[in-house]
Amino acid sequence: MAELDTSSGGGKKGGKVRTKKQATKVDLTAMVDLAFLLITFFMLTTSLSKPAAMEIAKPDKDAKDENRLELRESQTMTILLGKNDKIAWYMGQAGKTAPTIEGFDDIRSSLLANKKKVKESTGRDIVIIVKPTDGSTYKNFVDIMDEIAITKTNINAPAVDDDPNHILDSEKEFMKSKGIF
Repeated sequence: MAELDTSSGGGKKGGKVRTKKQATKVDLTAMVDLAFLLITFFMLTTSLSKPAAMEIAKPDKDAKDENRLELRESQTMTILLGKNDKIAWYMGQAGKTAPTIEGFDDIRSSLLANKKKVKESTGRDIVIIVKPTDGSTYKNFVDIMDEIAITKTNINAPAVDDDPNHILDSEKEFMKSKGIF
C-alpha cells in the first residue's frame, strides 16, 4: 500500500509517495538449535555426583568377649535418640555422669565441644556410640548421622547400637523421667 506524504502541502499532485516499511524478522531457529546442542553436550559430558554411603560400625551378635574393643570412658560419647526429636547424650560411662537433653539444633555445638575437650585431654579422637530407642524415628537417625558427618567427629565409623536390649536401665530411667523414652 502506498501512503501519501502531505508535508509538501500539495495533496496528490507533486507529492512524494512513500512505502510503509515492514518490521524486520529475526529467525531464531539456528540459535535454538545451537542451545539444544550445547545443553545436550554438557549433559552427556558432565559426571554426576555418586551417592556416598556413610560407614558405620555395629556390634557383632556372634562376637566373643575376647574380640571386644575396650574404649576409654574419657573418649566415649553416647547419644540416645528419644521421641519428640530429642537427644540425650553423656560422656563416659552410663550412670556416672548425668545425660544432657538437647534438640537437633543444639547437638552440633555439643559434638564440636566434646570433640575438642577429648582431643585436648587425651590426645585421641572422640568415639561416638549412637543408640536409637523405640521412640525415635528413622529421620532422627539420619539427622544425627548427618551431624556427625558434618562435624567430622570420627575418623573411623561411628558405632551404632540399634539393639533395644543394649539400652541400659539407667539410660531408660533417665529418659522416662524426662518424657523422651
